[in-house]
Amino acid sequence: MKILLLHPMNIHRQILKFAIPNIISNITVPLLGLVDMALMGHMDSVVFIGAIALGSALFNVIYWSFGFLRMSTSGLAAQAYGQENTRESGLLLLRALSIGISGGLLLWMLQVPIGNIGFSILGGSEEVQQLARDYFRIRIWAAPASISIFALTGWFLGMHNARIPMYIAIAVNVLNILFNSLFVLGLGMQSNGVALGTVLAQYGGLMLAIYFCIKKFPAVLPYLKWRNLFPLREFKMFLSVSGDIFIRTLFVILTFTFFTSKSAAQGDVILGVNSLFREFIMLFALIMDGFAYAAEPIVGGMFGRKAFDKIRGAIRSVFIWGTGAMLLLTLVFWWGSNPLLRMLTNQQAIIEAAQPYMWYVVLIPVSGFAAFLWDGIYIGFTSSRQMLYAVLLSCLLVFFPVYYLFEPHFGNDALWWAILGFFASRGVIQTAMAGPAIYRKIAV
Repeated sequence: MKILLLHPMNIHRQILKFAIPNIISNITVPLLGLVDMALMGHMDSVVFIGAIALGSALFNVIYWSFGFLRMSTSGLAAQAYGQENTRESGLLLLRALSIGISGGLLLWMLQVPIGNIGFSILGGSEEVQQLARDYFRIRIWAAPASISIFALTGWFLGMHNARIPMYIAIAVNVLNILFNSLFVLGLGMQSNGVALGTVLAQYGGLMLAIYFCIKKFPAVLPYLKWRNLFPLREFKMFLSVSGDIFIRTLFVILTFTFFTSKSAAQGDVILGVNSLFREFIMLFALIMDGFAYAAEPIVGGMFGRKAFDKIRGAIRSVFIWGTGAMLLLTLVFWWGSNPLLRMLTNQQAIIEAAQPYMWYVVLIPVSGFAAFLWDGIYIGFTSSRQMLYAVLLSCLLVFFPVYYLFEPHFGNDALWWAILGFFASRGVIQTAMAGPAIYRKIAV
């Protein structure tokens, strides 16, 4: 049974068709964290907030490391979709799920050393550490489901369906809120109740994803047999793309971890300022990723079916929408950064200390939008090696040199110059690499 291609439609409508559900999916994620913090904020001690914060921080790093699975699956699935290759679409899902399940089980088996290393780095009081470790030991049971959802989300997106990942994201977060409220408010549990609620919600989301797979894509089901993983030579492309994106992700994590570490070294006030401003970076990323995710299936599908004459127009359209989003976010940050900052904190010392750095918030969208959009386009072409090179060069030739060269004289300004330079240089490098990474592949 063939996988039907979309009927011809205006490229701008296609972009919005993918971008809007992805933005909605992205926005649901921080809402859950706010609910968890609100539940713990009404406990009889502040240690429960700290336990959730530490435990969530460790899981954020772990799961961010597995973000490669969503990206590599999305690009390859989009190309198989464009080729109307039902067999390859099914095998890609099988490969992605095999990594998701194996990765989750591996995390579960290595939970003790991971926890020891992670919490030794994160620090915290003895009581907070103990609660955070208990939270970690419960929530780690969700790892196979959580990582498998990454795989399924990327696959659904590559199969030109952005609504299913949106439904899954909303369902997981609603279930999480309901379970957490039941365990904490109804049964009197504390941070452990939040962890257990997360585990049940993740497996609920996985079951929903499997249901959608069976219901919406029955043609791929005959290929979902474990023996089809072999011979491994058919796995080579998937592993190569995944490996490139995994290493790239590690360097992105390194950059932001360094940013947080050097913020902390400047004292609690600057740490508070930079941590709050990092929320502006996350807001920008949530919006811009929606358009990057839209680029993945659109250009990947066109590349798969060799519609080379349409790809340049699609890339231009992605950048038109991305530029519009960048300008809108720049205006929002220009006019609203102070009110937003005051919504996030009432600490006058932090608000006053933040004023000299407001310009950097305004420059976040300007410096970063091209890198995000190119990421989506490169993933659609599975040009993962060039994505890796762009991050490596930006990290090693811009981020660290800028920081170490200017920090002795400019302090926190140098840290912001480094992170904004990291964003901007990625966009410049990817633009320069677009010839071999993209345009030579579609030369006709």
